[in-house]
Amino acid sequence: MFLSLICWKRQSGVSRYLRAVIKRQLHLEKAAYRRTVPLLRAALSSRNYGIRIGAGAFQSVGVSVSVGRRQLGSKSKTVYGVVSCFRTYSTLVQKAEVKMPEVKPFERLPTTVLPKHYKLALTPDLKTFTFKGEVSVEIQVLQQTDKIVLNALDLTINKVGLLQEAITNQLPSDISVSAENETAAFTFPQSIQPGDYSLEISFTGEVNDKMKGLYRSKYVNQRGEDCYAAVTQFESTDARRCFPCWDEPALKATFDITLIVPPKLEALSNMPVKSTQDLGELIRFDFERTPIMSTYLVAAVVGEYDYVEDRSADGVLVRVYTPRGKKEQGLFALEVATKVLPYYKDYFDIAYPLPKIDLIAIADFSAGAMENWGLVTYRETCLLVDPENTSAVRKQWIALVVGHELAHQWFGNLVTMEWWTHLWLNEGYASFVEFLCVNHLFPEYDIWTQFVNDIYIRALELDCLRNSHPIEVPVGHPSEIDEIFDDISYNKGASVIRMLHHYIGDGDFRKGMNLYLTKHQYKNTFTEDLWEALEEASEKPVGAVMSTWTKQMGFPVVQVSSKPTEDGSGTLLTFTQNKFCLDGEKPSTDYMWMIPISVSTSQDPLKEVVSTVLDTRETEVIVKNVPSNGWIKVNPGTIGFYRTQYTPEMLERLIPAVHDKSLPPLDRLGLLDDLFAMVQAGNTSTVEVLKLLKAYEDETDYTVWSSISNILTKLGVLLSHTDCEETFKQFEKSLLSKVSKRLGWDTLQGEKHLDTLLRGLVLGRLAWLDDEHTIEEASSRFDRHIGSGPYLPADLRSACYRAVLRAGNKDTYDTMLKLYRSADLHEEKDRISRALGATKDENLLGKVLEFAMSEEVRSQDTIFVIMSVAMTRPGRELAWKFFKDHWKELIDRYQGGFLLTRLVKFTTENFASEKMAIEVENFFNDHKSPGTERTVQQGVETIRLNAAWLARDSEAIANYLKSYA
Repeated sequence: MFLSLICWKRQSGVSRYLRAVIKRQLHLEKAAYRRTVPLLRAALSSRNYGIRIGAGAFQSVGVSVSVGRRQLGSKSKTVYGVVSCFRTYSTLVQKAEVKMPEVKPFERLPTTVLPKHYKLALTPDLKTFTFKGEVSVEIQVLQQTDKIVLNALDLTINKVGLLQEAITNQLPSDISVSAENETAAFTFPQSIQPGDYSLEISFTGEVNDKMKGLYRSKYVNQRGEDCYAAVTQFESTDARRCFPCWDEPALKATFDITLIVPPKLEALSNMPVKSTQDLGELIRFDFERTPIMSTYLVAAVVGEYDYVEDRSADGVLVRVYTPRGKKEQGLFALEVATKVLPYYKDYFDIAYPLPKIDLIAIADFSAGAMENWGLVTYRETCLLVDPENTSAVRKQWIALVVGHELAHQWFGNLVTMEWWTHLWLNEGYASFVEFLCVNHLFPEYDIWTQFVNDIYIRALELDCLRNSHPIEVPVGHPSEIDEIFDDISYNKGASVIRMLHHYIGDGDFRKGMNLYLTKHQYKNTFTEDLWEALEEASEKPVGAVMSTWTKQMGFPVVQVSSKPTEDGSGTLLTFTQNKFCLDGEKPSTDYMWMIPISVSTSQDPLKEVVSTVLDTRETEVIVKNVPSNGWIKVNPGTIGFYRTQYTPEMLERLIPAVHDKSLPPLDRLGLLDDLFAMVQAGNTSTVEVLKLLKAYEDETDYTVWSSISNILTKLGVLLSHTDCEETFKQFEKSLLSKVSKRLGWDTLQGEKHLDTLLRGLVLGRLAWLDDEHTIEEASSRFDRHIGSGPYLPADLRSACYRAVLRAGNKDTYDTMLKLYRSADLHEEKDRISRALGATKDENLLGKVLEFAMSEEVRSQDTIFVIMSVAMTRPGRELAWKFFKDHWKELIDRYQGGFLLTRLVKFTTENFASEKMAIEVENFFNDHKSPGTERTVQQGVETIRLNAAWLARDSEAIANYLKSYA
């Protein structure tokens, strides 16, 4: 643990008095929440809720009162929010350093009428791609009104009636629909008095092709025929596209769901089937009643599927649904799921509350997976394993995704965030907990080391931009909500939870999780509810510490210097914190964090000799028994969410520990990535990171090499704008020489999982560098693969496909397309399509882009095919032009959402000139798309950062690389 309880006495900024005040204020806040839930929702909609971080220096205790106004029925009320006690940190969230995306007008639904129970019946027609629906909603009218407002979008409302005690049927005098607000309003001729009613609505809609709401997913059946499944995807705000409802996470209700479908089709929903009825040409499926839950978790699937099943150790029925004829491909996910459920039951000390859980593979699916309660939907590539054709890295990924979605059954489903501002409570926690369970099930994955490269570093890379956002960010309009499904909510959320877990220890963390889940099960929460539970469990100032990480944008850089103590008995370390900005400029606002700091030394690299909290601008710590030639490592295990900047002398002492690997893998990784961040920010020369990279020539760890590969990719893209691109490739080949010779091409008997992953990584890197021997061997193996055999192992295919395309021509390209068209496993199609951009021929790159938009490529995969082109020097201009030329088509296809934001990122971030920054900025000023504003700002910022980096360092890099010419 970072901090023992006694540290309360020693911390200059956290006195006993402050602790008492914080605990008292938390108690008052909780009381206020429970007394004023409807009014609090109203206050939240006006964007004034939350513990706001004060604008003063980090010196004192402050109190903030949020006030909001909201129409409640026909009266306007002033709503007083929560009185919040906090340390007055240095930034006011609402006052960002940069121009933030324009806030769209938005109001949450009125709280005069609330739903209690839905009876929902859907009849999808997969020939006409339409559906009929009826919903009967038991509602509670809390205040006299003549209007009922709820969410509805892209629906035709045919009939509305309001019943009380099943006798009085009042018809609305007016029905108004607002596509902009995504609402329907029913105005009645007489006032509706407080009480219980039933709202009856019949409606129709389209089974659309946009992968949201109730949509159609195309697949090829065993007879080779094109068929369709009807699938729902409601998160975050698309239940309203399927049925009129109160489509906000806090407006929970129970559901009786009915599906009326053609015979011989599977019909699935959240709960088990209660009864079926033969209606002649159709079959009626009635499902058991759900627990009280949010609308975004409602789910239904209709189509042709096989399944495998088993029961978990605690008796839950688990089924994995696959395309017909492929049920054996569900066995791995079934094995993982049946083990994950009892693991989570034990870890949280709360059983999974439903009688069954289904995991189903969907052909067309925008996200990786969706945690619908009891019916979890997945992309095929995130669920299905073919032992002959699935790579080790894909199998590992599937284990993580299954772990993530099942974690949501507790975090998100059982306990749900009150509003999307607190999305990270769902996604950050699931992204952390998935690693806990996979580490338990597959210790050979060394998954926590991979966490740092795949989760932690990705979060740092985004959060150092001035156009980042806090973990808790005010959102309202659905397009704003879509934008925060990003590396901040997921990866930064998971990273700060990992830091917190280390700070309070696993025992208190588990105890706090149980307190949180038990107290709030079937309810909604704010972030402060979680801090309260963890603080009660650990008796540590969790709320005070963690609010600095969730309510502020960005993270600190901790600058450390050392000198001998005056008496010569130890080393005096001085720590200074500042906000880390990738542009290297000092932030305009005086940021401050409460930073758990730890230190290890060469005497025992795995032991923390210092654990404290840096809660001031600067502090000093004495470390004993460091030899004169020994090293000191800050942030051992790369757990704290911050960058470390050493003095040149301290860094120099660490380099031998990289060579001889006495520095553990996570620290070798963290040391390099921190220095690379300093390079990007202009705090040191790129030459310094090139020199440090040479210390990694004998590296053997997969995750360290994965991080090195990411750095080499970024440097390669940058230097592709210069004349030293080829000499940098020679530098890379020299760096990779030893590890490539050690691994070779063929898997050894009993080989470690991570060596298998490393071989694919290294060969893929060498193929990208046009390494002659790699391309020659890849071409030979590929010829045998498409000829008489043997087939390429799945773990080598991505590298091999890229290698032959790098050296190939149109015949090679056509052969790849033939392989793509004959592939039966979507993972194989995905591998091939992502490799196509490796070709150097600009004419072929144009064909790749056209192929990306063809019907042969699923919409969710299009962006990755375009990305494969945009990542290359000859392809980035082509991809950007293609993106502009096909803007209207892309907007129609994705209608906003995170797939479009990813495409914006991929097609803009590799430029490196002010001219291109202006061009990108102007294009999106003229072509607005809700939900992409922040991503556009980040892209333009990245282009300018690249340009500044080139101007600053290109000459020094070229001089250093001359020896590799």
